[in-house]
Formats: sequence, C-alpha cells, structure tokens
Amino acid sequence: MLSEPPIPKLLPQRASLSTLSQSLAAQRKLLPYALAVFAVSLPVFVWAGSFANNAVWMTASFAIFALNWGMFYAVENWLRLNPDADDSRLLRVQILSGLLWACAVAQIAALADAAGPARDPLLLMASAGAIICLFFSAPVLQALLIITPAAAAGPLLALFSNPASRDQGLAVWGAMALAMSFCLIVNRMMRGQFAMAAERERLILERGATLEKAQKLARSKTDIVSTLSHEIRNGLNGVTHVLAAAAGLGGRAAPSREQLGAALTAANELIAVLNATLDSETADSGRLTLDAQPYDPVRLARELVLLNRPHALAKGLEISVHVDRELEAAPGAVIGDVTRARQVLSNLISNAVKYTVRGRIEARLELRQNGRIAVAVADTGPGLSASELATAFEPFRRVERTGAGIPGAGLGLSLARQLSSLMGGDLVGQSAVGVGSCFTLELPWEPSAVAMREADESNTASGQSQGLQRPMRVLVAEDDGLNAAMLRAILEQLGHQVVHAQNGRRAVELAGACDFDLMMIDGRMPLMDGAQTAAAIRSMGGTAGGVPIIAVIGGDAEEARECLNAGADTVLRKPVTVGGVARAVADSAARSRGALAGPTQPRLEEQTG
Repeated sequence: MLSEPPIPKLLPQRASLSTLSQSLAAQRKLLPYALAVFAVSLPVFVWAGSFANNAVWMTASFAIFALNWGMFYAVENWLRLNPDADDSRLLRVQILSGLLWACAVAQIAALADAAGPARDPLLLMASAGAIICLFFSAPVLQALLIITPAAAAGPLLALFSNPASRDQGLAVWGAMALAMSFCLIVNRMMRGQFAMAAERERLILERGATLEKAQKLARSKTDIVSTLSHEIRNGLNGVTHVLAAAAGLGGRAAPSREQLGAALTAANELIAVLNATLDSETADSGRLTLDAQPYDPVRLARELVLLNRPHALAKGLEISVHVDRELEAAPGAVIGDVTRARQVLSNLISNAVKYTVRGRIEARLELRQNGRIAVAVADTGPGLSASELATAFEPFRRVERTGAGIPGAGLGLSLARQLSSLMGGDLVGQSAVGVGSCFTLELPWEPSAVAMREADESNTASGQSQGLQRPMRVLVAEDDGLNAAMLRAILEQLGHQVVHAQNGRRAVELAGACDFDLMMIDGRMPLMDGAQTAAAIRSMGGTAGGVPIIAVIGGDAEEARECLNAGADTVLRKPVTVGGVARAVADSAARSRGALAGPTQPRLEEQTG
C-alpha cells in the first residue's frame, strides 16, 4: 500500500479579508477606548445635568447616560465575543452604537440651550463630544458619513439658533469641518492599507493553492510511477517468460496451455491497469467527456452478472440479481453514458467476485422515492473497517489485508466514484469486517425516457454485421511498426484489405491517388499529426474528402477533441482490441451508407476488452 505524505496547512482558515472587514475590525479595537472616554466624561455630564430646569430633566439626563453607557458596554462585549459575525451585521451594530452617543450629544445640547449662563460652555462641550464621535467613527466610511451629521446636528442647531452665539457656531462649524476632513484623510489612508493587506492575503491564498496543487500533482505522479512500475514489471515478466519459452530461447520447453492462459490474464490485467490510470487522470483533470443516451440499468446489471457467473461458479460462489417489483413495472430509463455505467457496475461486481472466498453475491436494483435508481452489489467477503473503506476509495491506495496477492492499481473504486459523480449519481459503500460489503450506485431516473429495446439493438447489430461482411479497402496511417502490424492483423481478420502509410503526409498522398472505403489515422505521427492529416483529407473534397476517418489515439482527451474537430468521425483509443476495431469499422461503414438515422455526431469508441 502506497503511503501518502501529509499536506502542510498553508491556507488560512478564512478567506482573504475585505476592506470593510478590516475597517470594522479597526473600529472594534477603538471601542474600549471610546467606552473609557465616555466613562471619564461622566463627572462633566453630571455637572451639565445640574443646570437642568427641574429634577425630572436632570434624572432623565443621568438615565440616558447610564443607559447609553450600559448598552455601549454590551455592544463592545458582544463584538469581542463574536469576531466572525457577518460583516453587514457588524456594520449595523457598530453604526447603532455610534448613534447612541450621537443622541447623548444631542441631549446635552438640548440641556445646554436652556442652561442660562452656562449655555455656551455646555454647547462647546457638546461640540467636543460630537468631534469625539467623529474620531471613533473614522475607520469605517459608512459609519463616519452617518454618525457625523447625527452627532453635529444638536450643538450646531443650538448655536445657530441664538444670534448671540452665531460666531461661536461658525467657529464650531469650522472645527467640525476640519475634524471631518482629518477623519476622511485618516479613513482614506486606512482603506489603502487595508486594500494592500487584502491583496497580500489573496496572494497568500493563491500561493498556498498553487503549492497544494503542485504537491497533489507530484503525489499523483509518484503514485502513478510506483503503481505502474510494480504492475507492469509483474505482468511483463510473466508474458516475457512465456514468450521466451514459445520462441525456444534458453532451451526451455514450449509453454503449456495453462501458462499461455496465465500470460494472457497478466496481459489483460496490465491493459486494465493502464486504462484505469488514463481514465482516472483524465477524469481528475476534468477532460473526460460522456455520451448521454437512455439505457436500461436492469438489463445492464443482468448482462454483467451473467458475464461474471462462470468465474463465480468456479470459486463456488452463488451470484444473482434481484429487481424490485416497482422498478420492473415502472416506465423510464437512466439517461447517461452506458459505457461508463457498464464500467462502474462491472468494477463493483468483478470486485465482489474477486475478493469473496465463500458465500454469495447479489445485485439488487430498486427505484427510490428521491427519483433515483439504486444498484446495490452486496457480498459475503472479508469486509472492511471504516478506515479501510475510506482507504479503498482513495486513488492508488489498496487495503493490504484484503488485497495481498491480487493484482490491481487501487483505482477501481476511486474511478468508479468519479464516473458516478460525472453521471449525476453517487457511489457509497457499507462494510463490516467478517460480514461483507455492499456498494450502492445511485443514478438519476427519468420516467419519460425510453431505452433502446432488444429488437432495436439486434437490428443495429445486424446492420453492423452486414457492414462487416462487405470487404473494405482501409488506409492505415501509423508510424509505429508494431501498432501498424496489430491493426493490419485485426482488419485482415475481419476480412478487409489494408494499405499502410508510415506518416500523415504519405497518407494524404495515397488518399488523393487511390480510392479507400475507410481511413484509420494515428493521432501522433511525424511530419503531419492525426488532426492535420484528417483536415487535409477533408479539404480534398469529392469522394476522397468524404471517406470515413477513424482517429486512433493514445487516450488524451485533448488529442481526441483535436481529431474530431479536424474531421474524424470516430475516435478509437489505444490499446486497440478486435471488438473495438470491429465496432468502429462497422459504425463507420453504417455512416458511409447513411444507415444511421438522423444527424450523426462524432463519438469516442471506448475499449472494453
């Protein structure tokens, strides 16, 4: 089992702070000082209250001050205990707390206006209180713009209401204007600093994300190299040993049928590992494309159980399918990529057969109330603990207790979950050590969809087989001699004639000079790659420009997209198989005869072995 190095926690817990968040934090730090200033002002307020006309007004003044001070203390304490509150909520609370003292300043101004000889000193004190409110509101621009007029209104109205104090009012107006200008300058400087701090936080986040992505890529490459080197070495050693015996090297006896079967199994396991690795990397990078069409999951599950039954019976296991009655009678189908769904279910069922030593395996299908179909594959295998189950879903990780001696890359469940998510579904697992495991695939169910029936499929297969019966002249453009020989052998086995071109330029020359029924072009060639070759052939026009083209690629989604955009009809992924080539050729033959009804779309032909 591959070990995974820990990821350093470089990313901050919170996202980059905005300018408003930092402004609110700065003002929150000033609130205790504001509280202290107003507490020190209490004797002055008591002295001002002594000039009230009656005891009721004086008592009310003291009550207003005490209430404001208590509420302000509660606000300050709440802000200290809730530093992560929503910015809009913090802004409202801090503005309201500033307006409390603006109201207190207005009350002092109203009291001073009727204080007789002490009127002017008290109004100047009220003006000083308003300027104090301005100062403590300076960090937040919204609070400064709202609290300033509210705090300055009381003293200024009282000063300008009496002709004798208008000169003082002008002086106070100037002082407040100067204080407001100073506060705006301070606010502007602070917002500049906050913007730079926010940009610094953003850069730190980006750097952390980039570093984490680089570390993930490095781990992925390390896991791929480690896994493939182990699996490839084991598989190729067995195949090489059998081939050496077959060639008579070293005086070895000819391999037995059992040895040949073991070598074939090792080669197939190796191809499966390579395909799973390519699919996982393509899905992880978001370049995996799906072909959506309605299909019957019940029939798909029954086919896969039937396919795995010989292996299960050879191990003495019972394997069966149970379909809920409601699902049997329900109209509809699953709309998705049937090839990928087959890949997921095949992995679940083959895993159950592979890891179960005794007992039974059952695939249960039911239609759930959430409008999704559930396919559960349960077995009586060794079972997994909670930590082992989590490990089983991680890429390139295998459970040593259950996977010892069984080949694989540790990508089956991880890739199955990725494919399930891409199809709009989900894959979950339940397991208990010594009891067994149950993996459930959920897919969206569409009641109005109609899956292709058996008669339609048999007609399509019949049409394809008829296309295979007619010999075709095929141009194979392939620079690799081994791949070209393999394609030639498969095509000739299917009854077709093959002409080989070693590069794209030669393929274009042959396409212009000879008549071909089909062209198979490698995606990566010298002189002209597959996309350039397909584009050049399509630009010829006439019969040559309309010949069906199959692009044979190495599995890269970008390479497939380039070939399809250049004019290829079908993309066939390496390593090719007899079944895959036969399907691609039959499909191309049907396209050339117009046997496929409606507008056709370029497609990716997957290899299923």
